[in-house]
Amino acid sequence: MSNSANAMAAEIEAAAKIYQAINRNDIPAAMAFFDPDAVRVEPPGFPSAGTYRGHAAILAHIAAGRGTWAEGTCEPEQFIAAGDKVVVFLYVHVRLHGHTDWIDGRFADVCTFRHGKVIEFRTFGEREDALNWAGAKA
Repeated sequence: MSNSANAMAAEIEAAAKIYQAINRNDIPAAMAFFDPDAVRVEPPGFPSAGTYRGHAAILAHIAAGRGTWAEGTCEPEQFIAAGDKVVVFLYVHVRLHGHTDWIDGRFADVCTFRHGKVIEFRTFGEREDALNWAGAKA
């Protein structure tokens, strides 16, 4: 593990627990890792694009998105520490309610931490964009 990954081990573990909670549809458990004033940014072109501020808005946003799944997962493939940020490479494999086809995709989230809590949770359609935004290297 690199020095930056060692320094961010608790934050990497927190990011992993967020996705574990989302995958089991326990959004309140995921929110335990967010600062009350956190910001969630989902980019244009994503199903719920926009900026969401504070626990209530972020919880509603994540719950609404997760609520569209009939089954599936959003699995972290890699965690990359970059200063106060953790870049998470994700693989999504879900089937939405009322559909028989599966949706697959790879993208990235960046969690910015302060005092052990996520203060910003930002999604990127391209992994390279997430790395660049976070000032990280793969």
